[in-house]
Amino acid sequence: MAIRNARETDLSMILSIYNQGIEDRIATLESEPKDLAFITNWFEARQGRYFVIVAEENDNLVGWASVNPYHNRSAYQGVGDISVYIHRDHRGKGIGQGLYLKRGFREVGVFKNHGILDGRFVDVLAMEKVLIKKLM
Repeated sequence: MAIRNARETDLSMILSIYNQGIEDRIATLESEPKDLAFITNWFEARQGRYFVIVAEENDNLVGWASVNPYHNRSAYQGVGDISVYIHRDHRGKGIGQGLYLKRGFREVGVFKNHGILDGRFVDVLAMEKVLIKKLM
């Protein structure tokens, strides 16, 4: 498995995997599929400090992860949270671990009943990575 920075040419596959997560009710509290305009704007907001990486097997994109702003307060400027999505045909094979644990992310904990999806409370696993080491 190869892990690399995402490129614009990956967006249609990133979108497809994201929509699988929405349909399967895995890894997101979103309930409506997204379109290419949405994922393009989302990707453009994740350049530099916040970014997207992809996992490839045999030149096929099988998963992706994004580092997202944790909070807009300046005190949290160096903290990112992570989203991980794996193609449904490749789930359960350790690809998600390659996208976060091997990249220095750590499990922070579980937010119990953190969101509502399909009328039910859902727990959310929190992951983090410190993106800067010194105070600004």
